[in-house]
Amino acid sequence: MNPARLLIIDDDRDVLETARMFLKQEFAAVVIEEDPVRIPELLKTQEFDVILLDMNFRKGVNDGEEGFHWLNQILRIDPQAVVILITAYGEVDLAVKAMKNGATDFVLKPWKNQKLLATILAAQQLRASKKEVEKLKQTQETLSEDIDASYTDFIGQSPAVQRVHELLDRISITDADVLILGENGTGKELVARAIHRKSQRNNKVFISVDLGAITETLFESELFGHVKGAFTDAKQDKPGRFELASGGTIFLDEIGNLSLPLQAKLLTVLQHRKVQRVGSSKETPVDFRLICATNMPLNEMVYEKKFRQDLLYRINTVEVRVPSLRERTDDIPLLIDHFLQRYGQKYKRPGMKLDKSILPRLKKYHWPGNIRELQHAVERAVILNEGKTIESAELLVSGATNVVRKDTTPVTLDEMEKQFILQSLSDHEGNVSTTAKTLGMTRTALYRRMKKHGI
Repeated sequence: MNPARLLIIDDDRDVLETARMFLKQEFAAVVIEEDPVRIPELLKTQEFDVILLDMNFRKGVNDGEEGFHWLNQILRIDPQAVVILITAYGEVDLAVKAMKNGATDFVLKPWKNQKLLATILAAQQLRASKKEVEKLKQTQETLSEDIDASYTDFIGQSPAVQRVHELLDRISITDADVLILGENGTGKELVARAIHRKSQRNNKVFISVDLGAITETLFESELFGHVKGAFTDAKQDKPGRFELASGGTIFLDEIGNLSLPLQAKLLTVLQHRKVQRVGSSKETPVDFRLICATNMPLNEMVYEKKFRQDLLYRINTVEVRVPSLRERTDDIPLLIDHFLQRYGQKYKRPGMKLDKSILPRLKKYHWPGNIRELQHAVERAVILNEGKTIESAELLVSGATNVVRKDTTPVTLDEMEKQFILQSLSDHEGNVSTTAKTLGMTRTALYRRMKKHGI
């Protein structure tokens, strides 16, 4: 027995009974109704997979206007409704017109039972597809909300953060391309998501792409898509990230890591707003808001001919610089409280707090990993601290005794950075890869800083 529920509306009782007698052998429920005025009540109290609707109800009237009226009423109540029109031979043109207005199909009176059954089954599949699409849409919205919940607002009350917020308020309502600059761990993706949430595209998808994690061989396939058979593992058509982001926002993180050949391919897409899947000659238009981020000095890279100047012009209509944690130490208590609440809930240790006496020491720490390092430090402290109050700075900052200033001799940030890198390299016996991972940066970024400081 097919589980579908049918509703049939016709002013001819014989037609209704004939249809019901046949269709109840095939479907779980067949509801019949002579009076179309009851349609709104029926739709509000019951759900139907397929609705069969007569075109005319008053005697001697065959202009189909009643059918158009009730079709519109049905679709107003349930935009996903699947409606099959019941019509006579002389009303086929009206039925075709009604299909342009939202009807799914039509059947001619008198009908052949097998033809009627086939039409209803096809309509039922369409209804199932519509429900699946709606479910996927709702699932995507829920997942997006869940993801955004993990990427909370860019927290902070310091002057440096307030300046960022003021800039975001001005640029978010536009569709301008944005380049976010800042060290690793400063919250560049938080800023990107904040821009998306405040934009006119906030009800559309946000696609994040870590360009530093995509190999050169997979770059085009991942970003532009491919067709079946384009290469050995291309077993089916696959849209790229730009197609998936169409209508919404695409966030290209670590854009400074792209090689010059890949920069040229990316520039073509950004200029023309069209993508061509690998293995296809067809171009697909895409509509997206572009946000990029990097911790690398792109202007210097342009001068060194490692980054295309025309690409830089294309991606930085507006620049947003995210301050390091060293530049916003007044936000450390606020950030710690935020992370204590999050991880206290996660690890079932509510009510944890920080002994304020250790704050001065935490503010003097260099925080090379920025907010990401602070976040991990608080999580570790929540797990390891025995009581409700965190009283040890060392629990939050491993190795802090080596980098916390013990005297008041003036020192520049560059000198502090050099000292910290040297200490970190020493702690990891000169292993650059491990040191870079610990500091929350790429090997390339670490080598660049080492070269800058003559290490």
